[in-house]
Amino acid sequence: MLLASLTLLCQPLSFIAAKWQKLVRIAGKPYRPELHYMRGPGPKWHAKYQASRLDRTR
Repeated sequence: MLLASLTLLCQPLSFIAAKWQKLVRIAGKPYRPELHYMRGPGPKWHAKYQASRLDRTR
């Protein structure tokens, strides 16, 4: 009887433990904006504006 009760209790507890571990893992990684912001114009921008830039220098 006691073993059956422990078995029934084990599954929900392991589910809760897994969710808790995931929450702690996510909360432990602080947001680092330097990983997400755009670092400058890319090759498409340079290709588009290179011609107009050369015309202005003349």
